[in-house]
Amino acid sequence: MRENRKKYIRDLVIAGVLLLLALLALFLFRGLRDPGAEAVVTVNGVETGRYPLKKDGVFPLNGGTNILVIADGEAWVSEADCPDKICMGMGKISRNGEFIACLPNRVLIVIEGGEETGVDGRT
Repeated sequence: MRENRKKYIRDLVIAGVLLLLALLALFLFRGLRDPGAEAVVTVNGVETGRYPLKKDGVFPLNGGTNILVIADGEAWVSEADCPDKICMGMGKISRNGEFIACLPNRVLIVIEGGEETGVDGRT
């Protein structure tokens, strides 16, 4: 019985360390991305607009099926008429390569621009 308890505690410690390492990696890689300059919107694979992140505003997309909000250098979807509303739950984006996708409405919002860096961290 005592040996099983030791194994259980050891397993908990290992799981905790792995979780901590995964969270650390997530924050490091997210923090290394450069801030983007604009939100690029495509609907059904066709670019329909570019919105600078420096200019706050509310923009209806795809005939009003989705509402894009840009404020304080961040972009997010505040309203959507799709059934699952996953795009609304994707949160705020502001760094190169981040995106929001609304698959039922075929809307994709990608952050682009700004200063791009290579793998080694140099431009």
